[in-house]
Amino acid sequence: MSASVPVSRRVNVRTPEVMERVQAEVETHYRSHIVEQIRAKGSVIQIGSTTVRLARDFGFCYGVERAIDLAYAARKVFADRRVFLLGEIIHNQEVNRQLTEMGVVSIPNVDHETMVATMTPEDVVIVPAFGAETGLMKLIAARGCMVVDTTCGDVMSVWKRVRQYAKTGFTSIIHGKASHEETRATSSRAMGDDGMGNYLVVLTLADVDYVCDYIRNGGDKEAFMKRFPATAHSDGFDPDLHLTRIGVANQTTMLKSETEEVQRRLRQAVLDRHGPEAGVTNFQVFDTICGATQERQDSLFGLLKQPLDVLLVVGGYNSSNTTHLVEIGEQQLPTFFIRTADCLKSLEQIVHFDLHLKAEKESYSNKLAGDGPVTVGITAGASCPNNLIEDTVLRVFGLRGIDEATVRAALDLN
Repeated sequence: MSASVPVSRRVNVRTPEVMERVQAEVETHYRSHIVEQIRAKGSVIQIGSTTVRLARDFGFCYGVERAIDLAYAARKVFADRRVFLLGEIIHNQEVNRQLTEMGVVSIPNVDHETMVATMTPEDVVIVPAFGAETGLMKLIAARGCMVVDTTCGDVMSVWKRVRQYAKTGFTSIIHGKASHEETRATSSRAMGDDGMGNYLVVLTLADVDYVCDYIRNGGDKEAFMKRFPATAHSDGFDPDLHLTRIGVANQTTMLKSETEEVQRRLRQAVLDRHGPEAGVTNFQVFDTICGATQERQDSLFGLLKQPLDVLLVVGGYNSSNTTHLVEIGEQQLPTFFIRTADCLKSLEQIVHFDLHLKAEKESYSNKLAGDGPVTVGITAGASCPNNLIEDTVLRVFGLRGIDEATVRAALDLN
């Protein structure tokens, strides 16, 4: 049975008149003159003994901006119709809240098929920046719904690559989170246009080493299949058959250095199994890390070369690219993953997400307390709007006894 996406009623909402109105509204919701001015002054602001340094690159990337613009435009163009969103437009609570208040109905991932079954040709469906699985897109097309597709161009580049792997008989090894919306969408494309392709999703380097050992030496097929849940591989996946010729791709928001290591280890395993000449013909790789993700990681490395006492990473707790920024920061200094400025309860008390516990918790730190000098680094992933960075900057200064008027005066904004 074909796995290709059927033709759907895709609509273009990007007319000049609509986009002019959208841009004005988006700026009202997310723009920050304070952040813009700090960037203009070298991404640093010092008032008294308090210094805040921003990473060079953070916040909305082009793909995120485009997705938000299209979602806002869909609501304006189809003001008198039901407008549904598959899950979240991006992984940021503030942005999704704004869309909900505008009357866009977000459908949780677990309810997609049930809700689509109730839709009519008069309904509008927004596909998020992560894309959507081919099976779900077929159901939407069958209902005759109008579709506003905001899928990121970088994600679609990955889809093109894994489709090519399937077409040429290669199994896609996808570095990513099997449960992530983007990886699920990519996995469905890895089945190929004829539905006969295969894929395996690996998350950790331990997963990769396990796969590499199987490529080199074979092993216990039953144990292999138990290690990787059904959501992490194609139906009928057989490690004895489907690890002979492999092509590597990745979720676009993974940690670049880790993805490069995944590629290196898998390539070496194939070379060890087949020999140098045959190995080259049985392994393919394509760097599919999003450029904006890479820029934000590189910018954080640059920020960490500066003297900092504490790092605040702002963003949605389910944001993959933001999570990797936290991982980078934790290796060097006290790092707090906060959703909004409200998480900074006091000079000592910070509510933040612990990646190891996979839960929000309260921590008590003396890094911001006292009258001595303190330098705070701030960054954010590609799904965090500038207004949330502004709130965080003002909260840090506020806790240190410096009000907003003083901050604005220091930035020549009064």
